[in-house]
Amino acid sequence: MTSDPHLIFAEVSLDIKLGAFEPALDKLSGMERWLPESYIFHLLSARATLGLRRYEEAVVHLGHCCRIAPANQVAWRELIEVKTLQSQAPKPERKPAIDEVAVEFEQLSKALAGFTPPRATECFDPTPLVEQKQPFPDDASIAVPTETLANLFIDQKAYKKAIRVYTSLIQLNPSKADHYRNCIDQVLEKL
Repeated sequence: MTSDPHLIFAEVSLDIKLGAFEPALDKLSGMERWLPESYIFHLLSARATLGLRRYEEAVVHLGHCCRIAPANQVAWRELIEVKTLQSQAPKPERKPAIDEVAVEFEQLSKALAGFTPPRATECFDPTPLVEQKQPFPDDASIAVPTETLANLFIDQKAYKKAIRVYTSLIQLNPSKADHYRNCIDQVLEKL
């Protein structure tokens, strides 16, 4: 066998035309390491693997062709044809797989079968409305300051909290500091 890639590609092309797909792949083996970005190498590899009905490999090689030469429509058309053939090919019969989720549910069911919840020590009375409406202190830290939260505080006339939120926002987002300062000035006018 010759070492000139073009002559090898010509021989492989002839093998594919004659239906000798396995010899074609044998001639191409080992060439990928020194021609990884060769459009012709991947196109011929795809055609040979397609001849052997190894659709997944053909798709990979045609994908390389489409990446290497995206404007070349030959590889795109062949990729569509292979995908169509792949979807129409009969699926090999598989043994039924163990449904891991069903097994896990079964184990969980067994574990929960003997479970008894602990008795509640608290009463089931809801928190009184007066207690629910108690505001948190003005100096309490706000974990996630947002403009929406500041606007909510303004609507509730909790101006000190709104100013605290805007101050935090200035530190978090210095690029909008002027906007936040203007908002603080507007809040101060309402005090």
